[in-house]
Order: sequence, then C-alpha cells, then structure tokens
Amino acid sequence: MHKHHPDIHDVVIAGGGPVGLFLACELRLLNLSVLVLERSEDPHSPLKRLPFGMRGLSAATLEALYRRGLLDEVVAAQRANDAAGDMATSAHGKEQSRRPAGHFAGIQFYHEDIDSSKWPYRLPSPADTSMAVALETLETVLARRASAMGADIRRGFSVDAFHASDEEVAVHAGGETFRGRWLVGCDGGRSAVRKAGGFDFVGTDPECTGYSVDVEMADPEALPPGRHYTPTGMYTHARPGTIAMVAFDGGAFHRVQPITREHVQAVLRRVSGTQVTLTKLRLATTWTDRACQATAYRQGRVLLAGDAAHIHSPLGGQGLNLGLGDALNLGWKLASTIRGDAPADLLDSYPLERHPVGARVLDWSRAQVALMRPTPSTRALEAIIRDLIATRDGATYFAERVWGVSLRYDLGGSHPLVGRSVPDFERLDGTKVGSLLREGKGLMLDFDAGASLQALASRWRGRVIHVAGDVRDSLGLRAVLVRPDGFVAWASEAVPDDREIAQALSRWFGEPGDAGESA
Repeated sequence: MHKHHPDIHDVVIAGGGPVGLFLACELRLLNLSVLVLERSEDPHSPLKRLPFGMRGLSAATLEALYRRGLLDEVVAAQRANDAAGDMATSAHGKEQSRRPAGHFAGIQFYHEDIDSSKWPYRLPSPADTSMAVALETLETVLARRASAMGADIRRGFSVDAFHASDEEVAVHAGGETFRGRWLVGCDGGRSAVRKAGGFDFVGTDPECTGYSVDVEMADPEALPPGRHYTPTGMYTHARPGTIAMVAFDGGAFHRVQPITREHVQAVLRRVSGTQVTLTKLRLATTWTDRACQATAYRQGRVLLAGDAAHIHSPLGGQGLNLGLGDALNLGWKLASTIRGDAPADLLDSYPLERHPVGARVLDWSRAQVALMRPTPSTRALEAIIRDLIATRDGATYFAERVWGVSLRYDLGGSHPLVGRSVPDFERLDGTKVGSLLREGKGLMLDFDAGASLQALASRWRGRVIHVAGDVRDSLGLRAVLVRPDGFVAWASEAVPDDREIAQALSRWFGEPGDAGESA
C-alpha cells in the first residue's frame, strides 16, 4: 500500500511546459505528490503567442483534453485570445468552401477530400480532428489545472544534476536538493536530465536553418505573400511582416550568434531572390531539422518524455502532440507502479509503445525536409506528392497521419479496435464515454449488462469502473475494456469469456483486490 512521505515527493518533474504540466495533472488524478521544477521564472514569452506560438492539436490530443475535462477550457481560453479570434472554433468544425485540413511540407489537403468512412471506429465526439491554439493559452490552462489539483510548481529552478539510488532520486536545482521516488525529464530538446543521465541520443544532423521572424520592411509589396520555393530554399510571407524561411546551410546559423536585422535581411535576400530591405526586426527565432531520439526512455527511476526524448523540425507541428501523448501514456502507468498495484512490467510498456510512435514522427519530419530541398529533382517529386494529396485516398492518408487518427499501439488481441482510441460511445441517457474517463481509471464497458462481467470487474474495484447499459451505436461490440489513457485493451463482439477478460484486466491493472489508499 502506497503512503506519502513528507520529505520526499512521489515524482519530480523537470520542466514546466505543456508536457510536464499535463503529466503533473495525470499523476495528481491518482493522488501522487508531484513537484514540477521549471527553469524559466516567467511563463510568458512572445514566442508562445500568435503567430509564432500557434500549434495544431491533433485528434489524439483533443481526445485526451476532452476525456480529462480540459477541452472546453482550452477552447474558451483560445476564443478569448483576440489575436486568434475564430481559430478555436475549428475544434467544433466550421464549414466553409475548401477548408484547409493540414499540410505536408506546405502542400495543403482539404476537409472535403477526406473520406472519414475509412475510420469506422470514430464516432461523433466533442473532440474533433484538429484545432489551432496558442502555446501560451494551452500552457496557462494546464498550469492552472495542475495547481488546482495540488501539484507543487516552482519556477526559477533549473535542474543541474541528479543522483539516483535504488529507492529514490536526489535532484539538484537552483542550489537546492529535492528528493523524489522518481524523476521525469520533460525539460526540452536540450534536456539536462537526459544529458546528466547519460541517455544515448541518436539520429540525423541538420540540413537547414529555419527562421521565424516578425519584421518591418521598407517596401512590403516587394515580397509576394504566400509560400514560395526558390533555388536556394523556401519562404512564406504573411503581410504585413511575418516571415518563415528555410536556408539549406546545414544548420550553420542556429544558436551560434545573435539574430540581427542585418543577418535576417541577408538570408531573406538570398532565399527570396529579392533585394528587400528590413527596417526593423521585432522578433526572431531559429530552428533546425536535426532529428534525434533517445534509444531508451527509462533508466532505473529516471524517465524521459516530450522533447527530452525526441527532437525534430517543427514542420507539421507534431512535436507538442507527440509529447502530450507521452505524458498521457506514462502518467497512469507510473502512478500505478508507485501505488504498488501495477503489473511488474507495466512501466516497461511506456517506451515499448511510445518509442515507435516517436520514430515514426521523426521520419515524417525528415520526409518533409526532403521535399523542400532546393533541387530540380525535389521539385519534380513535390509535383507528384501534390497530385497524390489532391486525391481522396491521398488526402485521407495524410489526414490520418497529421491528425493522429492512425495511432494504434501493438497490444496483441484479435479485435481491430484493440490498441486504438476508444470510440466516444453514447449511452441512452446521453452520457458519453469520454466524460467517464475524467477520474483517470479504467472502464469496463458492458453493453449486455452481464452480471458476471460486473462481478468480475468489481474484483479490480478502485482501478476499473464497470459501466453497464446499451449505447446508441455499439459498433457490433458486446464489451470493451478501456485503459485509463482512453485506449482499448480488449474488445469482444461475442459473449465475453470470463477467463479472457480476467487475463486482460490482470495484464493492465495487476492482481485483483481493492486499490491502495491513494485511489
């Protein structure tokens, strides 16, 4: 049985960005003591606001926020952001002609070209397929929720080092030492936890330096708006002065010198082929397409999540969604392990499930950079991708990847729903399954209301909630076991077999018996 100790936190999280904050919320759902150490004293930054702070939330992320009761708050906060006025409503679908649904290396695909009938396990839900949000808005909502749930968030503490034993981890930050049973590095691409822990971080070197700048120009008309591929790179101009550009220089100018107006002007002239003159540089940041991943996400009592575990170019906006997916997958598994009611190998399933997802996103990022290279052969390949993405099957494929609809963990099991996000089944009283996951516990969905199934689920009381009753569309299923993260662990269209269900329950929720006092 798990008990708190006043001098030691259950989990210390290095990094108070969206990934660390969401993980803190997940751990607090199961009443663990959580300390978040964030290097930055001020959570606000112009780079987190629009336009540079705009992020696309995938279907998987929106489902996670909805299931934890956060989606409405995020939507409301984004609507209140005057600079983003109508972006938030995209979460609930705003119909208009040729509505952009996403892009691959800047090549748009559109909602009306997507065949959603290819996704038979998606039911109508408040969580739509995509939404644009300012990073600052999302981070503010998550910080507010984590604090309200009792997480201890301390700013101005940069993790310098740690010492791990078989029982705990001593974390050194800001001249102080904090003790935790576990340490999770959510401290970004230059993660101090990853470096101090000696995690192998392997991948591919950069081909380009990307720039996102806000400028004033002597003659804004000299630079045509929109996205343009050139013999020396690519640039996008949104008037009056928001510019993104990519220079294929091997990443030579990323974080090696101050970003000056003169330097940005020189790069813009070279990439655009124009003699544009910049009169003021208001804001600027750089990035590269370096793509690396930790070979292991865990060493003893130290784990990695988010950019600490994997980095890639921001093209396509996959990084935030990937990190939040890590937090959702890790949270309940680490909490169950600490409480002592988890199967022995439950925590091992975190890297087994999430490492392949990260590797796939890194390759997706690399493919986009490859399609932007300033060569005749790349432009020829781009024309072919453009033709493919304009087809119904092509748009559907790219939507699956960009929106995260195709996400499926290899959990075994014979039913094709196993490993996928649970459909948002609607009960006859109007209750939806998504709203039943707010406590962070598993669900046994019993559409036949079988007495034996209820008795079986009751043996895992405190960890699994038995939900009986018919639904408006059961998709032909009799019963479904849902993990706390909303992914299907077991499903059956036949009369359920008690032994088979018991095995599935034991695999994900440990031995039968009431959960410990932390539940």
